[in-house]
Amino acid sequence: MSRITLNRLDYERIKRHLEVARQLKSITNTEADKLLGELESAQVVNPESIPSDVVTMNSIVKISFLNTGKEIQFRIVYPHEANLKENKISIFSPIATALIGYRVGDEIEWLVPAGPTKIRIEEIVYQPEASGNFTL
Repeated sequence: MSRITLNRLDYERIKRHLEVARQLKSITNTEADKLLGELESAQVVNPESIPSDVVTMNSIVKISFLNTGKEIQFRIVYPHEANLKENKISIFSPIATALIGYRVGDEIEWLVPAGPTKIRIEEIVYQPEASGNFTL
């Protein structure tokens, strides 16, 4: 798997949210360790330097499941903003954890209850940094 890219603010905020979630036991140690591993191996850049094709926090991303061709679109948000009816998915959800920091065109293997599946990032419909919002 290729190395992910994160903007510095996302990196710091996700780590803070992760610590709180661990204390509240709202995330399993396994999930927390996986996300922390991704964070620690990431290339961290200033928000102004993040490429426009990278999935960041508050991005609206369109993905496809390669085994079925099904496409879905959602926004990756912090846990307190998550709302499935509004297609806002928490960064602590397995799919958001799998996507953060990857680029349009990247294919990621993701473990679902039925077994491993591959997803591809088809499009970033909205990325805050590409729109000039470097602090969202």
